[in-house]
Formats: sequence, structure tokens, C-alpha cells
Amino acid sequence: MPRTLTPVEEPFSPEVTAVLETYPKRDGYVLQLFRVFANSLRFLKKGTVNLLDSDSPVTMRQREIVILRTCANNDCEYEWGVHVAAFSTHVGLSEVQVASTRLGGPDDDCWSREERVLIRAVDELCVSGRIGAASYDEFQELFTQEQQLEVLALCGNYHTVSFVANTARLDGEPFGARFP
Repeated sequence: MPRTLTPVEEPFSPEVTAVLETYPKRDGYVLQLFRVFANSLRFLKKGTVNLLDSDSPVTMRQREIVILRTCANNDCEYEWGVHVAAFSTHVGLSEVQVASTRLGGPDDDCWSREERVLIRAVDELCVSGRIGAASYDEFQELFTQEQQLEVLALCGNYHTVSFVANTARLDGEPFGARFP
């Protein structure tokens, strides 16, 4: 049995096909990342939580800022590029803001106060696994408990996604953006 994590190619087993039907596609194309997940039916079913739904307590813009910053902090160009291509325009991120998710910091002038606090929280989570006391005071002030948990889950989820994509050494998708 091969030990290298690589995207599974068609034809997929009936079980994998059934689970992949629940995953998002781009013009019928199953992303490389999801096909890497398919190396384990268990992981494909349970490995990452689908937090990209309309029931989220955070806005789509906030969600994408968390995802882009987490992926940038984990040097995961693959997933960062997929999200830039798929969502950045839709959620109103400017080119300067997109670049800032990779090259800037929470104090960049392009962000609102709330977005600065969000980026600082993500940065601290990525570095130490917790939000520092000073940052957490502002985070609690601006985000409900439900939103706080969603941000923590998104950050953790996209750490996992970054680990998988980076370990599998996935090249960017043809439509994906590249790091500035």
C-alpha cells in the first residue's frame, strides 16, 4: 500500500463517490485536496468540518479573512489560492487586503477595527494555540461566544487543511491565486 499522500484518481470506489458527491466542485471538478482526503474514507467523511454554510454566526467576509490568514500563516498557497479565487471578490476583499492576508499584519490600514482584532486573534492562535489576554479582551468585546467558537473552529479546521495540502505537496489549482 502506498504511503504517499496524493490525490486519488478516478474511477473512485462507490463509497468514495458517494461521499465526494457531498463536497463542493468547480464545474464538476473535484479539487485535488478533496481527492487527497479520499485516501481514507474515514477522513473523507469526518476529517474536516464543513463550516462553509449559510448558518455560520460569522459573516462570509470574516470567515474568509480567518481562512486566508490561517492558510497564509501555515504557508499553504494551495488552499489560500483556492479561497482567493473562489471568494475574495464575492466578500469584497480588495487586492490590497488579499495581499495583506499573506504579507501584512493586523495593524494594516486596510482593515476595520473588528477585522484587525480578528486577524490578531488568528495570528496568536497560529503561533501559540491561544489568544493572548490583551487581544482576547477585545475579541470578547466584538464577537459573541458563538462567533468566538466559530473562529476557533475555522482556524483549527484550516490548520488541518493546510497540513494535508502541504504534506501532499499539492500544486495550486489551475484557477487558484498565487501568493504575492
